[in-house]
Amino acid sequence: MKKKIDSTVTTFDELLEKKYGQHGTPSRDQFEADAEAFILSECLKAARRQAKLTQEELAVKVGTKKSYISRLENGKSDIQLATLRRIIEQGLGRKMQITIL
Repeated sequence: MKKKIDSTVTTFDELLEKKYGQHGTPSRDQFEADAEAFILSECLKAARRQAKLTQEELAVKVGTKKSYISRLENGKSDIQLATLRRIIEQGLGRKMQITIL
């Protein structure tokens, strides 16, 4: 069954506001946090696969458990910046750069 599209919504921002509320509301903040976790998890998964590593191999390289890598890749766990840097630099052999906008 297809969902009916609201013809009054003309932009993606309007769609987000209609579904999750204005910026700064609890439901919108949760949506944005979930979206950021999803993006990070997909980037980590893609980088691991590009490095031709299994979750187990990556976990061994960075001194953690496979289950933790799995939770990260599924967006089910928060990550500290130091751990993210260790995974990217030691585990994946890549460099991490942070940009604040």
